[in-house]
This record gives sequence, structure tokens and C-alpha cells, in this order.
Amino acid sequence: MRSIFMVKKNYILLLLSILLLSACNKKVKKEEEPEVPEPVYAFGYNMDKYIVKNDTVKSGDTFGVIMDRHHLTVNEVYNIIESTKDTFDYKQLRLGKPYTVFCSKDSLEKAQVFVYQPSVRSYSIIDFKDSVTVARTIVKPLDTLRKTATGIITSSLFETLEEQNIDPYLAIKLSQVYEWSIDFYRIQKYDKFKVIYDEFFVDDTVSVGIGNIQASYFEHWGNPHYAFGYEIDSIHGNWQFYDEKAKEMKRMFLKSPIEFGRISSRYSMSRYVSIYGRRKPHLGTDFAAPVGTPIRSTANGVVTASAYRGGNGNYVKIKHNKTYSTQYLHMSKRAVKKGQYVKQGDIIGYIGMTGNTTGPHVCYRFWKNGRQVDALKHTPKDSEPMPQALKAGYLKYIEPVKMELDALPYPEIKEPEIEVTDPMTS
Repeated sequence: MRSIFMVKKNYILLLLSILLLSACNKKVKKEEEPEVPEPVYAFGYNMDKYIVKNDTVKSGDTFGVIMDRHHLTVNEVYNIIESTKDTFDYKQLRLGKPYTVFCSKDSLEKAQVFVYQPSVRSYSIIDFKDSVTVARTIVKPLDTLRKTATGIITSSLFETLEEQNIDPYLAIKLSQVYEWSIDFYRIQKYDKFKVIYDEFFVDDTVSVGIGNIQASYFEHWGNPHYAFGYEIDSIHGNWQFYDEKAKEMKRMFLKSPIEFGRISSRYSMSRYVSIYGRRKPHLGTDFAAPVGTPIRSTANGVVTASAYRGGNGNYVKIKHNKTYSTQYLHMSKRAVKKGQYVKQGDIIGYIGMTGNTTGPHVCYRFWKNGRQVDALKHTPKDSEPMPQALKAGYLKYIEPVKMELDALPYPEIKEPEIEVTDPMTS
């Protein structure tokens, strides 16, 4: 009995040893198996299957020149262009724009796919690796993110945004929201702003522009100015800005015929004019800006004159209604014709130096009841009220938005350090 027991015991131990050794061998084999890397794709192509070359369009480059560098014959290039010319404009290659060439993975390294990127949002693919050449343009989807920004202005609105790595185009968007209520030529040091806005991204991280401003607060000369974007007509996408009391921000007239510039001379009944060498009335407001800056109609109306005349140079005159007319002098070029209807903000010409002028500007003249008056003092400040049926919904909508705006903190102002020298040691 004892011998039988010992045989069984040895048999069990042997079996366990074999199983353990087998498991260890499997584990070793499993650990020795190399990991297969995941394929890397670019523009939908497996990069492991090609020699990939990235470059930018240089001076003198054409599609043919680039393909010649990548070993395509003249006939091959001609056939590619002929078969895809209705899909891709080969003349659109622009200096400095990036492109990618997928080449055969052999000693020839011959081009098989060409990808051109005119912008961060789109790219065009010319695929000629097979017998049939295919051309297509891909537009990446936009992701819209809700962003916020605040600031205390110590130099300019542009610089305040740039210091925070915020797209300075937001300054233009803000000026458009407040162009009926705030004179952006006279922004003061320590004016404050808060803004909630949309920003567009592709590939989750690449910003491609500023979208709508959803809400903003601007404190100018200590006076608060709220603005809330609201769609009052969803069918036609009518997006307007109203204040916290549902009063429309938009006015009948813009405060300026140009978006950015400065007032170089004001309306005056007696101003020394160097061209004439004497004092005489200046019945307009001069807005200085570089030659070619667009000039806008400050209100809706009909063009009653678009011509060149003496001291006015190239000028345009617009009748807005039976009470008001405006005139724009010294243009380099006129963009409208007599009898044409224009809307507020339409470009009617460009800053120039035609007629009697010593520098590039537009002389903005303002008529009220047939008499020239000071535009800065006589521009009407009326605005259209929100439709009563929408007011209750609007006020309810802006309540949490206003709370969010008010809760946004301002950044700390970093004043320049002033070195103080002890007079006793100097």
C-alpha cells in the first residue's frame, strides 16, 4: 500500500511540473512576441506605405515643376491636369502654402498622390497612383467653443487682447457691436470690457476665427454699456444686439464712416487752412486713415451724387430721408453710382487725397434739413424698440447671461516698475 501511495504521489508531482513548465514556456513565448505598431495615417493614407515629403510652394513652382522634381514625365503631368481640371484649379497654388507628396516606396520614389493645403481648414487631394486619377477637396468640420475674455485697457484694445494671446479681431467685433454708442477713437485708459463669444476650431486645437459675440460689457468713461446678441427672426437668421433693457444697440447712423482711424479735424466755423493760407469755415469732420481704407455709408439711403469736383476731389453724397443727407470727400476711388441704393455699412469708396487736401482722410459732411451741421452733435440717437411680443422672452434669456458676465473677473494690471534712487547715495 505504501509503495502504491508513493507511486501516485510521484505521478502527481510529475504532472504538476509538466503543467507548470508548459505555462512558463507559453508565457515566455507570449512575452517574446513583438508588438505591431498602429499604422499612422495622413489625409486618409497609410504613411507606412509611402515615402512622404512635405514642402511649401516656392517662387516659380507650378504643379508641373513640383511633379518634375518627383519623377513624373511631362505626358503624365498633362494627363493628370486634363482629367481633373474641372475639379481642381491648378493655377491656385500660392507662394508659401504647404503641400505633401506621397511617393512610391522604392528606389524611384515616384509621386503617386499630391495634397495641397490652401488653409488650415481645407485641403485638396490629387490621387494618380492608379489608372484613374481622382481629385477631391476636403473641408474639415468646424467646432464652435464658447470663450470669455476680460480686460482693463492701458494702451489700446488691440494690445490688451494680444497681451492675453486673444485674436485681436475680437476688437473689431466689439467695435461693431458698440459703433453706435461708443467712440472707439477716444477709448480711455482704464476703460474695461468683458465679453462672451464663439471661437471656431478645426482638429480641436487650431483656431480659425472669431464667431458671434454672445454678450459683452464695456465700461467707457465710467459708464456701463451692456450688449446681448439675440435672434429675433429664426427663419431669416436676424441677429441683433440689445442692451439690458431690450433697447436696440443699432442706431440710424454710424458714429464714423470708417471702422478704425482717428479724427484729425473737427467741424469749425473758423479754421486755419494751410492750402488757402487763411482762416475759413470747415463744415465737416475729418477722419484720417491710410490710403485705400474702406469708407462706409453711415446709414441707409440713395446716392444722389458720385463724381469728381474741384476741392472735393472724388466724392459721394447720399440722401437718407427727407431730413438727413451725408457727403464723403477726397476719395481715391468711388465704389457706387448715382441712383444706387446703399445700406448702412456698405462700402461706397476708399480713403484718398484727391481735391484740396494735405493728407489721406475722408471729410464727412452732414446735412440736416438742407443745412450743414456738426455730425458729432446732430446725429440722431434713436433706435428701433424690440417687438413687444419678444421682450419678455429676451429679458428671461439674458438674465443668466448677465450674471455670467458680471461674475467674470478682470485680470490684474501690471504697471511698469519705476526704479527709485536714494538721493543720499547718488
